[in-house]
Amino acid sequence: MLPRSAPRSLARLAAVQALYQLDITGADVNAVIAEFAEHRLGQAIEDADTGPADDAFFSDIVTGVVRDQRAIDPSLHATLAAGWRLARIDSILRAILRSAAYELSHRPDIPAKVVIAEYIDVAHAFFEGDEPKVVNGILDRLAHQIRGDELGPGVSDDE
Repeated sequence: MLPRSAPRSLARLAAVQALYQLDITGADVNAVIAEFAEHRLGQAIEDADTGPADDAFFSDIVTGVVRDQRAIDPSLHATLAAGWRLARIDSILRAILRSAAYELSHRPDIPAKVVIAEYIDVAHAFFEGDEPKVVNGILDRLAHQIRGDELGPGVSDDE
């Protein structure tokens, strides 16, 4: 299942792929952004014409996650179940969570519920198991920490 075909949805999907590539290869962020801009953004996915991706939004997510990863990772780690570390999580899942965490903390122009729904869709593009539910739970907790005023009261840890 692919995420919605809106330019920002496609940019999010590509950003997760680029962050995965950066995580696995250790390549230069500018080189990966250029590669995606030249060869991947707006290209057909699984033989489906997806339309154009929002290049600027893609670049913002990728560069923002790389730049702010030292702040993003501890905030994500704090939302994980006891005994879990971000380093133990699948690389794609980690890229999804980092991208969403960046948007939640740095893109107040995008409603938190939209960010969560979009990244659940991205998770569905990569996983068929429980991972989208995991993404939902972690991002819901993180969104309540970062944007509690926007979302209202969340479920307490006691429940």
